[in-house]
Amino acid sequence: MGNVRTVLRAHRAPAAAKTATEPAWSQLSFDASASRSPISPQIYERLRRAITTLELAPSEALSEKDLAQKLGVSRTPVREALIRLADEGLIDILPQRGSFVAPIRLKDVEDAQFIRETLEVAVVRRLAGHATQASLNAARENLREQEQAVRDGDRALFLELDEAFHRTLCEAAGLAKSWRVIQTVKMQMDRVRFLSLPEAGLLRALMNQHRAILAAVAGGDATVAADQMAAHLQLVLRTVRKLSAERPELFAS
Repeated sequence: MGNVRTVLRAHRAPAAAKTATEPAWSQLSFDASASRSPISPQIYERLRRAITTLELAPSEALSEKDLAQKLGVSRTPVREALIRLADEGLIDILPQRGSFVAPIRLKDVEDAQFIRETLEVAVVRRLAGHATQASLNAARENLREQEQAVRDGDRALFLELDEAFHRTLCEAAGLAKSWRVIQTVKMQMDRVRFLSLPEAGLLRALMNQHRAILAAVAGGDATVAADQMAAHLQLVLRTVRKLSAERPELFAS
């Protein structure tokens, strides 16, 4: 898996202060030289990350023309990225009005959690006792990087390391295609998870859950691994109602 912390930091844009009159997208930055992949997927990833971490908040208006100018690319990759994000429910494209970051829809979060739990519980059941040493080592290295992110209080990095940890388990189980399905549906959960991360002790609690999942997988205990994974993924349901009451402007039923 390599040094995930170094790789992720290389792709994350520096934070910038936003004045009251500036739209959030005006603070986005993008470096095409950071990756050899085609521009359109890079723009998609940049916008998805901005939405996931609430750098672009629900109801934020998005201008295809202005985004292209700000990011230093043509309008085509921006348009393709917006269409893809709309297909995934992260952007609402309204005829005659434009594109807007979608609100966090409670039903979508519940549906996504159900799908993700069903798949990832099956993943760890299959993987328990059968993981290669290389995959276990990769997951342990990820946990070491999570520990540093927890000490630094780096929520955005922790969220990406969390994603890498779960992806590693799927790939170790020979279920990379399942991870692609999970990655699509979990976007509805990620904004809720990011909102909940400032709660005292939550980052460390999530990391400890990851440790427990990995210990059960390494020890070959499929039942404990499944139970730990289910509890880990159900946490989002225990926080979404509380957060929707505290921040109603970000949510829709």
